[in-house]
Amino acid sequence: MRKINVLVVDDSAFMRKLISDFLKEDPQIEVIGTARNGEDGLKKVRDLNPDVITMDVEMPLLNGLDALKQIMIEHPVPVIMLSSTTKEGAENTLTAIQNGAFDFIAKPSGAISLDLHKIKEELVRKVILASKLSRKQLINLASNRKIPINHEERYSKIELSESSEISKQNRDPYTKKIICIGTSTGGPRALQQVLTKIPPTIDAAILIVQHMPAGFTKSLANRLDSLCEISVKEAIDGEIVQKGTAYIAPGGFHLKVRQSGNNLLTFLEKSDARNGHRPAVDILFESVSEIKDYKKVAVIMTGMGSDGTQGLIALKNTGKVTAIAESQETSIVFGMPKAAIATRLIDEIQDVDKIAESILKYV
Repeated sequence: MRKINVLVVDDSAFMRKLISDFLKEDPQIEVIGTARNGEDGLKKVRDLNPDVITMDVEMPLLNGLDALKQIMIEHPVPVIMLSSTTKEGAENTLTAIQNGAFDFIAKPSGAISLDLHKIKEELVRKVILASKLSRKQLINLASNRKIPINHEERYSKIELSESSEISKQNRDPYTKKIICIGTSTGGPRALQQVLTKIPPTIDAAILIVQHMPAGFTKSLANRLDSLCEISVKEAIDGEIVQKGTAYIAPGGFHLKVRQSGNNLLTFLEKSDARNGHRPAVDILFESVSEIKDYKKVAVIMTGMGSDGTQGLIALKNTGKVTAIAESQETSIVFGMPKAAIATRLIDEIQDVDKIAESILKYV
């Protein structure tokens, strides 16, 4: 069996050795080289042609963000960024994802993480997953480096009129609507493509679970809020859910909703992780399934694993639900949508750039 050839790029000799040792323990992985900064990394990429790169964000001479840009232009390779959990680190990580990184891993305790063993399994799993990207998926990563945002083309008057007519046809008996979205690897880019096409007049709130650790979801919400016509925010415990607003579950907390009179309230909790995730899509979807007298739209997009599948089943068993899954063609990782589609409960399978249009048909 051919091994996965990995290049490790980090300015710390200690971190290069630690990461390399972790990866070498897996029989599927071969570390074919290391580099001490982005400049050295670019040269090694050209010379060694790795299958996957792990790269630190903060490095001298040429940092990880600038090196990533060059790699995705010259020699696209799946890149996994290692980032600190500081506010600046979180923002840099989102920039890296925007610039074509496959995924990221948060260092447990800063630049020199003596407790890096805590994320060893995650590192190995993501390297193996990244190595399985098809050429088309890799091209999608590289081409998504700068997702165009054309405010004129987000939603036309004709589209809104057509959506309104469909809404009128489907209005009874459900006058209230809610949208819930679950995503993981590749999600920040997918969310940007969907949420920037949602009009501020949308007659529903949007609840989102994006698998991310604590400290990163606020930066994601702030970034999306700056790009979208709707409001996007990190959810707060106990707030009233408003139409035209997207609420992202904070890293480390499950997001639920509860009915209180005529309102829906957010509820955050730190119960056990579900299938390794907190927040978990299943828990959000199951929570939404308990809401009465609402028309619901559930969307499952790119991500590894099967989170959201059990929640989808709960939703379909308890009310009026339209389920949308992202297509294999545009998913960076087709795990979560594939598992949802396998239930035969999905109503539409759409490329990511058509998902907003599908949502608007139903709300």
